[in-house]
Amino acid sequence: MENFKILWVDDEVDLLKPHIIFLEEKGFMVYSKTNGSDALEIIKKNKFDIIFLDENMPGLSGIETFSEIKKITNTPVVMITKSEEESIMEDAIGGKITDYLIKPVNPHQILSSIKRHLDFDRLIHNKVQSEYRKDYSIISQSISSAKNYEDWVNLYKEIINWELDLDNLEDNSIQEVLLMQKKEANSSFFKFIKKSYVQWLEYKTDEMPLLSNELMKKKVFPLVKNKPMFFILIDNFRMDQWILIKPFLEQFFNISEDSTYCSILPTSTQYARNSIFSGFFPSQIKKQFPNYWVEDYEEGGKNLYEKELFEELLQRENKRYKFTYNKVLNTDAGKKIVEKVNDLLNNDLNIIIYNFVDHLSHAKTDLKMIKELAGNEKSYRDLTLTWFKNSPLFDLFKVLSLKNIDLIITTDHGTINVETPSKIIGERDISNNLRYKTGRRMSFESKNVFHVDNPQSVYLPSTNVSSSFVFAGTDYFFAYPNNFNHYVKYYKNTYQHGGISLEEMIIPFVHLNNKNE
Repeated sequence: MENFKILWVDDEVDLLKPHIIFLEEKGFMVYSKTNGSDALEIIKKNKFDIIFLDENMPGLSGIETFSEIKKITNTPVVMITKSEEESIMEDAIGGKITDYLIKPVNPHQILSSIKRHLDFDRLIHNKVQSEYRKDYSIISQSISSAKNYEDWVNLYKEIINWELDLDNLEDNSIQEVLLMQKKEANSSFFKFIKKSYVQWLEYKTDEMPLLSNELMKKKVFPLVKNKPMFFILIDNFRMDQWILIKPFLEQFFNISEDSTYCSILPTSTQYARNSIFSGFFPSQIKKQFPNYWVEDYEEGGKNLYEKELFEELLQRENKRYKFTYNKVLNTDAGKKIVEKVNDLLNNDLNIIIYNFVDHLSHAKTDLKMIKELAGNEKSYRDLTLTWFKNSPLFDLFKVLSLKNIDLIITTDHGTINVETPSKIIGERDISNNLRYKTGRRMSFESKNVFHVDNPQSVYLPSTNVSSSFVFAGTDYFFAYPNNFNHYVKYYKNTYQHGGISLEEMIIPFVHLNNKNE
């Protein structure tokens, strides 16, 4: 508490000398003023840690002075009043006033208030650390005992919530422990997927989660009813990023559903997103619509026919929706979507693909500045939140909150920060993705790799009879031995997708509607 600066504003400040002496003996620097006007002048010139403000003063009242203080600074203000007036209590409860005390006050009440508010962060940090230490063994036990997809969803959410709580701590040691637990969880999740994925698809077991190809039919179409639906897919959008922006959207919408679904493998746009809009697995797309499928090794965009695939899905499902399909690749495109909202209200379903988060994760690979700004998970989340709060996407949400619509927010896959290289060799037509590879006669390190030698068993297309797929688990990424050091230096600590991790596969599905319903 030493050197903390306190301003005490009271027209009878001379009567408070014993209190001020008591606080100065505790190491505080106490300044005093007898009226609101003088208080405002000194606040403009000095930074205080806390302000005690008498509610009943001649000239500017305490409430009037408080209103002016809030225009200058966010310093905590404790109102001192003669009676428990309802308005003072309501302001305090509403968070406008930090605290209030009833006269007469004694020095220990003042000291207690100071400790509560000036030492608040430290007390909260200590509590958070203490609670995590208690939860550490529970999380470890959950990692060992997770048996099905829902177990992993619950565990992943628990880890994310702790990540967000611990983000605010200055001491990194606790975060490092949690990061170790998260890596342990990802390692076990990789083993779970390696054991379960083929079984899900071959036997369609009851434990199979909702996968990309069923998303439209089972989750979206049932919600398209008698008002416009906006389906917004944010590429590379992870569960932690959703939880981070959720409070901002709760101001404008009711959240009817906050759940997850599981991305198919590979967790890449070419496979997962095409699967969403076609209602098919990749091998089925290639078979049914060969003109719409582009192989990994072929030139050209891999997601140029999403709209056409979706039209085919609507026809198969006998859905006569009037729909639009829009891709937002930059800020100008985002602003244009906001401007034409009223036109979109004439449709049953409006699909909007938002690519900024995808651009952000790829920029970390390509731009040194972004790599430095998003050096760890916390800074990556912070960067996402800063973008979102100032983005046309947030503007779009605010405009939509005033309309009679339904809104879905989801993604096609997540992304993971990769750290560990894994050597792989293949023929010339091997695919380029760092988290999965497909091709012929591939040779690779077996650790943390899921090898599917029969792509048809997981509904993936084959270029020829000897083609296979390999997927990287945890934080691994594939690198070629003949240029190994270059790959490691360039791609280590970058965000990639296509493989198997909690971040890539367990992804948000959110249904929102207007608050006035």
